[in-house]
Amino acid sequence: MGYLWSVLSPLLVMIVMVIVFSNLFLSDIQYFPVYLLIGYMLFSFMSNSSTRALASVVQNAGILKKIYVPKYIFTLASVTSEFVNFFFSLGALLLVMLITGTPITWRFFLVIIPIIQLYVFCIGTGLFLAQITVFFRDVMHIWSVVITAWMYLSAIFYPVTILPEKMQNIISNYNPLYFYITMFRNFTIGGPGMGGTNYAVRGAIAAGLMLLIGIISFSRNKNKFILYL
Repeated sequence: MGYLWSVLSPLLVMIVMVIVFSNLFLSDIQYFPVYLLIGYMLFSFMSNSSTRALASVVQNAGILKKIYVPKYIFTLASVTSEFVNFFFSLGALLLVMLITGTPITWRFFLVIIPIIQLYVFCIGTGLFLAQITVFFRDVMHIWSVVITAWMYLSAIFYPVTILPEKMQNIISNYNPLYFYITMFRNFTIGGPGMGGTNYAVRGAIAAGLMLLIGIISFSRNKNKFILYL
């Protein structure tokens, strides 16, 4: 099915999740299918890109041992490949918006802000994970646990307001993925408590900081890779 699956996959998952969670949250969230799909799409991009990126150097050990190739290129290619798939999935989002009667305003074009910020964040995360996986292969298993916990702490299928106030503050102030999801939702469906420009600033800081950490850690250790591959 090729890239058509990039559209069908989020649609099918959204249908299942809407059936499961609609009775719990539908009365509290306007355009719940769109709300849910946005969270799922952004999380999937972050999850898939980081998971592919962390093994990108290790899986290409044979090439690195034979010829000189910029080591970061494998990680960048992994994240960018998932980024392309993410863009195809935007077609599914537009389709759901039309079906549910979600108004499409000029603010929708501002979704490019959280999209680019998340892409930069994922590159930084990918570079950091790729270099540390060369030395500690168990990171591959640990990351799957981390990413699962991250999903439940990002208000993907529930409103953050149902959580205790302390937990709400932690998620809204220290979870970069929540910044990007909230911004995207704000530009798409809006609504009270959906965030504002402050998340754009926080998202930019988180993306820039993660990219800096990724580049520095990768650059410092890249010459040692050949000894551990």
